[in-house]
This record gives sequence, C-alpha cells and structure tokens, in this order.
Amino acid sequence: MSAKTTRKRKTATRTLTRSTKSTRKTSIRKGPQRTSSARTRSTRTTRRTTSHSETPPAGDLAAEKRRMRTFLSRLTRAYPKARCSLDYETPLQLVIATILSAQCTDARVNMVTPHLFRRYPTARDLAAAEFPELEEIIRSTGFFRNKAKSIVACAQELLERHDGQVPQDLDSLVKLSGIGRKTANVVLGNAFGIPGVVVDTHVGRISRLLCLTAHKDPNKIELDLMQVVPRSKWTQLAHLFIEHGRRVCIARRPRCSECVLNDMCPSSEV
Repeated sequence: MSAKTTRKRKTATRTLTRSTKSTRKTSIRKGPQRTSSARTRSTRTTRRTTSHSETPPAGDLAAEKRRMRTFLSRLTRAYPKARCSLDYETPLQLVIATILSAQCTDARVNMVTPHLFRRYPTARDLAAAEFPELEEIIRSTGFFRNKAKSIVACAQELLERHDGQVPQDLDSLVKLSGIGRKTANVVLGNAFGIPGVVVDTHVGRISRLLCLTAHKDPNKIELDLMQVVPRSKWTQLAHLFIEHGRRVCIARRPRCSECVLNDMCPSSEV
C-alpha cells in the first residue's frame, strides 16, 4: 500500500470521527424534541388547571362552604326550574323510573313509563309480570333483560318486606334489587323530601372540575359534598349540577365562556 493511500484513509477517518462527535454534542445540547401534539396537550392541561380565582387551601372547610354557597346561588339563578327530570306520581313509580334510567336518557324513560305504569300500576302487578311482555315494554331503554329482572325482584321484595310500600330510609332502600345509593337518594329526596346527595356522572365530573373532590368513587364524592353543601340543599344540588352539565359544562365541549362559574372554576378555559 502506498504512503499516499495511507494518508488519505487517515484523513477520512479523522473527518468521520469529528462529524460523529459533533452530531452527538448537538443531540445532547438540544435534547428530545416535543411533537406539536404534545405541546398542544401540555398547553391545554395548563389552561384547564389555571385558577381564575384563588381556590381555598386544602382543609379550609369554612372557605369551601362559602364557595359552595356561591356556586349554589349562581346556579339557582341560572336554572330556577331545575328539578328531577323523571316523570312520576308515586314513590314506586320513581323507583322503577330510576332503575330504567341507568345507561339511558331521562327523556327516553319518560316515553316508556306511561304505558308501563298503566299496565303495572302496583308493586303486586310488577311482581307478577311476565318477562317477555315487560321486556318488550322497556326494550328501548337498553339492557332491558337485566332491568326487567331488577324490577320484578324489587317489586317482590317490596311485597315481602314492606307490604308493597317503598321504605323511607336509606338502609332499607339499598337492600332492594336494582337500588344503589344513587337511586335511594333520588327516591328519598324527591319522593319523600328527605335530603340526600345524588352522585351521577354530571355531579361527579363537575365536582372534580370545581375541586370539590378529588375522588372518582361516587360514595367518596357523596361524603365530600355532604361536608360543604348545606343539608337543606343536598337534593337540589344534583338537579342544578345535572342541568348545568347538560346545558353548559358539557363533557366534550364545555362552554366556559357562557358559564356563570367561570371566574371561580379552577378548570375554566376562559
């Protein structure tokens, strides 16, 4: 091998080494590059967690109660006619309508229940219902087979334990088929005037957005709200939050610019 060829190879090797080192230093100096979608998500997260008014520090119960009173006052003015959107005339009808409302809109339930209640006006009638006929009547509410089983079982238990009448206490209600704490509180608050905090998807979601709770478990959310909401407003709270969630604080497209709470909401986008 000639001396000239050897010099050329050494020169090429030194050039490649310098190029590699330069590339490595540039990469270390710049660091990983974020994609535009990541930057967008980061910006959105920052915007939604920036408070427009100072949220009380954790543990300041008195301040949380004052915030809650303001929320209730503003929402009451915004939705003066907020009420239970299920149509019913008796406690039994409200029990059945609430069972049917699972994974179904209240508007659809209200289309089904008039015929259902004419066909089965009492707990005794429901307890003796034939499944094919009952299922056909409630089919449009979804999950109709499971709902039919719950309705018939609940009616039978009412006959066996309560002489066909709906009990007026939480412990007895939650022991009935198809009835959890949410349904029990709906019935107590609206059919009997006994205050209860109802936690559905709207109530849970809005409570987290307003930093009234950090939980996702409905029972824990209920306990958090009971601490800051006046007992006399427990039932009305759900009506107001549900109305607000349907009209303004919509999960996928919140209308923060129209929200009466946007200056106090830590999650506001305006």
